[in-house]
Amino acid sequence: MKWLTWPFRLLGFLLWYAWELVLSNVAVTQDVFTRRHRSSPIVVRYRTRCRSEFETVLLSVLISLTPGTLTLATVARPRDGADGAGSAGDDGDARTEGYDIFVHAMYSEGPQDARSSLQEMETHMLNGIRPGGAPR
Repeated sequence: MKWLTWPFRLLGFLLWYAWELVLSNVAVTQDVFTRRHRSSPIVVRYRTRCRSEFETVLLSVLISLTPGTLTLATVARPRDGADGAGSAGDDGDARTEGYDIFVHAMYSEGPQDARSSLQEMETHMLNGIRPGGAPR
């Protein structure tokens, strides 16, 4: 049944992301053209729920395209007991448990605020691109 809603979820994600881009552009533009700067830069490590390199790269690109945020690095979390003998499958590297990304955010009230914004973006993205929807 989720396959039937997939195109609508993807469209909903694209519309949500377009709106987030507008809001981010307004915030950065306002900060540039006013005397009082509202930026409070922070770098956070975010543990993603992405299962593949594609999802991780897409999330990283979406973060970097959003004004005021930039993906600095992506780190694969190795599985416990990974000896390097695994083979890559459809869901990424068999030796990888998941991915962490380091993000520089310009407008955040703290690490938890930045992580919750990243989680919101990731949830919308995964719900839009995965036929089965985002994990709960």
